[in-house]
Amino acid sequence: MQQSRIVITGVGLTSPNGNSLEEYRKNLLEGKAGVSRIEMRYMGDVLAGVCDFDALRYQKRKELRVGTRAGSISIYCAREAVADCGIDFESVDKSRVGIYVGTTEHGNVETENEVYNISQFDYDTKYWSHHHNPRTVSNNPAGEASLNLKVTGPAYTVGAACAAGNLGLIHAVQMLRLGEVDFAIAGGVSESIQTFGIFAGFKSQGALAEHEDPSKASRPFDTDRNGIVVSEGGCLYTVERLEDALERGAKIYGEVVGYHVNSDATDYVLPNPERQAECMRAALKRAGMQASDIHIVNTHATATPMGDIQECEAIGEVFADCPETHINNTKGYIGHAMGAAGSLELAGNLPSFDDGMVHPTINVDNLDPKCALPNLVLNKPVKAKQVDAILNNSFGMLGINSALIIKRFTK
Repeated sequence: MQQSRIVITGVGLTSPNGNSLEEYRKNLLEGKAGVSRIEMRYMGDVLAGVCDFDALRYQKRKELRVGTRAGSISIYCAREAVADCGIDFESVDKSRVGIYVGTTEHGNVETENEVYNISQFDYDTKYWSHHHNPRTVSNNPAGEASLNLKVTGPAYTVGAACAAGNLGLIHAVQMLRLGEVDFAIAGGVSESIQTFGIFAGFKSQGALAEHEDPSKASRPFDTDRNGIVVSEGGCLYTVERLEDALERGAKIYGEVVGYHVNSDATDYVLPNPERQAECMRAALKRAGMQASDIHIVNTHATATPMGDIQECEAIGEVFADCPETHINNTKGYIGHAMGAAGSLELAGNLPSFDDGMVHPTINVDNLDPKCALPNLVLNKPVKAKQVDAILNNSFGMLGINSALIIKRFTK
């Protein structure tokens, strides 16, 4: 049975260095990072990637008070994606629309903040927000978007640690092919910078980045890398069956042709390069492609010492003898957006289908020899001979791995 071809028709995003694909891409090509310092209770100054989008574009002030930061990011990205795809959304059957949002940390953010708030009142629960329960359920980011867009089809989150952005999009592809929905809004969001616990956890692991210059704090592959810059953000896509997109004359960013998800089953945190390599190979097999058919590999590398090395080992194995395959990374610009990482990092490379440019990995002053992959694009963009396919890696804690392949659309 032949499967439906699935395409991306709209992109909506907010990141620490841009609130639209155009702005974001411009800053990636110009090497402009969006990391800054924020005040975190109990810790003082920490480095973080903070978004500065206009939440009131699509929400009222009361809705912002009742809802969550993750929900607000989801609404902004969903609305932007729907506007970008050019569909007459008012005439769409909302019961046939699905919303699939990858996320990592939602729920503990709200609980931690609420506990802190009532601690100022001797833990008197009368000061506990009566909005707490709907704020903390794991489906909240997708649920808030469904309320805002009046979508009555399935709307829920996909919990997949830092692979969640890829998983949201993969899930949309599966649901469209199964015929569960006719139109999907999918990707990932993160509100990680709203919680002390995330920062404290990475700090206790020795994995929280420190640098006197915030713009240089996130340094994947550099010998002086010293950890993660925690970030917020989101990117949601509109995803459709090809025949539906063509019928309405939609622009097409790319076609989803391959994906795979697997698990290391070896460690809570440390990645397994053998399983990562298996994940990439399985995605290539599903796409019916060879490694040499991929022209950009966007790495997940978070700027942790061992994590970067392990992923480079896996990529080096899969993409050996692939001289036209360029390798880059996005976290030097925006930090690690957790559940939004995969979807944001993919978005940064999609315009390469049109302009042929490969954005660089920045902040690499001294390349770690163990990360010295062939065709690793460093500090300056390069013009590729051709860009017909992109492989996006996104991995997460507890050993979850995902690889997603997007191909230039051709009829």
